[in-house]
Amino acid sequence: MVNRKKKYEAGTAQRYITRKSAMKKLQLTLKDFRKMCILKGIYPREPANRRKAQKGKTGVKTLYHAKDIKFLSHEPMIWKLREYKIFARRMGRARAIRDFEKVHQYIDSHPTLTLDHIVRERYPTFVDAVRDMDDCLTLCFMFSTFPSIKHVRRDFSALCRRLTVEFMHYVMAARALRKVFISIKGYYFQADISGQTVTWIIPHVFPYKPESKDDVDFRIMSTFVEFYTVMLGFINFKLYHSLNLYYPPKFPVSSKDAESKLLVDQDVFVSERIAALNSNLLNSDGSANEYVEEEFDMDDIHLTDDPQKIAEAREERDKVKNLKTLFKGLKVFVGREVPREPVVFVLRCFGAEVSWDPLLFVGSTFDEHDTKITHQIVDRPSLDRTYLSRYYVQPQWIFDSVNARKLLPEVDYLMGKTLPPHLSPFTIVRDGQYQPPEEQALREGVPFKPQVLEEEKSEDEEESENDEEAGDDDDKDEDVNSDDDDDDDDDEENEDSDYDEDEEAKAISSKELKVKQMAVKAGELAKENPRQQQIDEAAQLRLRERMIARKHRKLYKSMMKGRRSRQHEINLLTKKRKAIDEETKASKKKTKKKKQPADK
Repeated sequence: MVNRKKKYEAGTAQRYITRKSAMKKLQLTLKDFRKMCILKGIYPREPANRRKAQKGKTGVKTLYHAKDIKFLSHEPMIWKLREYKIFARRMGRARAIRDFEKVHQYIDSHPTLTLDHIVRERYPTFVDAVRDMDDCLTLCFMFSTFPSIKHVRRDFSALCRRLTVEFMHYVMAARALRKVFISIKGYYFQADISGQTVTWIIPHVFPYKPESKDDVDFRIMSTFVEFYTVMLGFINFKLYHSLNLYYPPKFPVSSKDAESKLLVDQDVFVSERIAALNSNLLNSDGSANEYVEEEFDMDDIHLTDDPQKIAEAREERDKVKNLKTLFKGLKVFVGREVPREPVVFVLRCFGAEVSWDPLLFVGSTFDEHDTKITHQIVDRPSLDRTYLSRYYVQPQWIFDSVNARKLLPEVDYLMGKTLPPHLSPFTIVRDGQYQPPEEQALREGVPFKPQVLEEEKSEDEEESENDEEAGDDDDKDEDVNSDDDDDDDDDEENEDSDYDEDEEAKAISSKELKVKQMAVKAGELAKENPRQQQIDEAAQLRLRERMIARKHRKLYKSMMKGRRSRQHEINLLTKKRKAIDEETKASKKKTKKKKQPADK
């Protein structure tokens, strides 16, 4: 007799397991179970049929794959979490009976959790780890700005700060930065690391204000950061050795720094100078690291036989090569009101020399009164004292120049001037999507010329032409009066010769008529009516729509609906932009009219 399986003993019901059953199977609390899942990279799953997966039970439950829970059961970290539970129970008992000798013994034998084996398990190769750096860097940069708050220890934030500064030093040494953008969330950066594109956000630095409600669970975020710090430490070690740099980073000490080094702790001195982002690091052989452009020949690599793709790759290579030395030769001074770290990071990534007020932060290399300074970054409407030998530009000039891959004219970014729009280089242009004229100019690599200014120029040219024509007409009137007497004498002579010419013209025209009637005429092209052409195309489209299969008609209708909504949005934005341009044009005309009487 064949033993048949009962309902929910096979298939989807056995493939999934609820969170409560998983915790019972692993003998873990909810806090430890969440920590295990985060560290091992296991997340809940959505079944195709929830009723079968929940064995006929109603409601929405958190489900996991049974094979993932089985994978967790073999993790040695479970025993370490159980040791934590035992340690907490013993410590509580010793403190309750005030046995401080045992308390010190338990503290000395405190269990420690190591995550090195999990990092190696989740990322078998170095490229896999680099490919997953986006969230790692964003979260570490955010935690590096936190003070000592609940569920976030101060040493935890200090560790994130140290690792992120080390990573920024690598990006500067390798000249790996490619795109930058300032948004309301923070500073977006994109770098090319080991052939992988890595994007992260550095938050704006504001005074920390604790939230009245616990909307964010810092315990879960801290678990992520606990794993990411170990991962980022491995990556920094590998990246530094790829550039032959000493790790942990060190920098050459000058005679001026040596004097101040005696006054403070050595570790504090080194960490402050490294956090300044203004000094070259030491190589493993003890020499100062300097950027050297690598010679790369495209002829050695044959990935494709398409000559167009090879030409595009060579053009991109040349652009990136020029981008790496974009600010080379510039000497930039950063004002006190400008956010120092992101500005210094971007400038140093492309070869500029940077300094700031020594009272603002340690590590400044030259003073504000240095006559060799080419640019000064300011974010205020005016200064008490200025120098004619340098440009006073706003911080947006740096970011826009990097995205344009060339030094933009400083005239548009001068101190106190209204800035051009700051465009994101991360947007992907799709068909049927509105694209502002400034963004079109950025994509095409052409300098943007506002339409309002062009219209004003054309109006000024028309006014000047009208003035010139009015002056010419006065001169012509005088000449016409003098020529009237000469024309009267010529008219009498022309009347006699007109009669003979008319008879000859009639004879010639009769002959030409006979020849034209016998000649072959060329055919004339029929003019197409554009309105009729649109009607024909619409009729053909309706015929094609009728031929669509019934099962695909809903999909087609939703596609057309989305296309119409996008076109409607484009029309609204275009109309809005036109209204803004007309308003600015009218305001400029008013100011111009007010200035004219004063000038006269």
